[in-house]
Amino acid sequence: MLFVDNGSSDGSLQIIKKLSQQDPRVRYISLSRNFGHQGALFAGLSYSHGDAVIMMDADLQHPPFLIPDIVRLWQEGFEVVYTKKRNHLLSGWRLRQVQMFYWILSKLSGLKLSFGQSDFCLLDRKVIDVILRVPEYRKFLRGMVEWVGFRQVGLEYDVSERYAGQSKFSYGSLISFALDGILSFSFIPLRWSLVVGMLVACVCLLYGAFIVILGALRLFGTDMPLPPGWADITVSIMFLASVQLIAIGFLSEYVGRIYEQAQGRPIFIVKTSSDDEGTACLKQ
Repeated sequence: MLFVDNGSSDGSLQIIKKLSQQDPRVRYISLSRNFGHQGALFAGLSYSHGDAVIMMDADLQHPPFLIPDIVRLWQEGFEVVYTKKRNHLLSGWRLRQVQMFYWILSKLSGLKLSFGQSDFCLLDRKVIDVILRVPEYRKFLRGMVEWVGFRQVGLEYDVSERYAGQSKFSYGSLISFALDGILSFSFIPLRWSLVVGMLVACVCLLYGAFIVILGALRLFGTDMPLPPGWADITVSIMFLASVQLIAIGFLSEYVGRIYEQAQGRPIFIVKTSSDDEGTACLKQ
């Protein structure tokens, strides 16, 4: 059992250390600060040694009694055994947001991720080695597990109530998680910007041609009235400016990820571990 202490401040590390002293099969790594949900998962994968690894949250919402079934499927030859939630504790607008995220991600990226899929899964060692060798800074684990392929199978489970504490996964974290998933596996937002820009340009050209035709008709003595102009100009400028800002925003997100990749910073830093390996900086 390998526990990842993601910069906690509630005494969890002391409890884990005590468990490790009582049972050598219990190992731990403690990160120098909170590196986010994905950072903690990749830290655990990087320090794991088994032929297969099962990732689980510590709040017992991922039922431990499902582990024998997961291992059985792995022994039958599946390299990835992912899980899907049969029931959902979310409700209302937050539930709709999560459903929308998975729908948009599947449509934009081509990944076959379904609502209810979680990071509670088993990965074969060969799958882990491939994922860790991918030189990508912002790794979206669920998408990457589906993207690498191999033989995969799903298993449904009922979500249990949280054993203790409250979720630290804020609304901002959900938005960042969604952006990482969409932008890591899709260039369609950039293509949408190009398509919208071309459509706006066509509309503007048609409108410009319409104004020219009206002006030409007035020169030939017709009483065709010209548009007042101020409202049209204001709306056109604001619309074009908003389209440009949206396109720049998408482009900035991709450029920002390129900048983070070029910096070469580790996705997590280990402060201490049960293996007494000292401080370690790992990118993969």
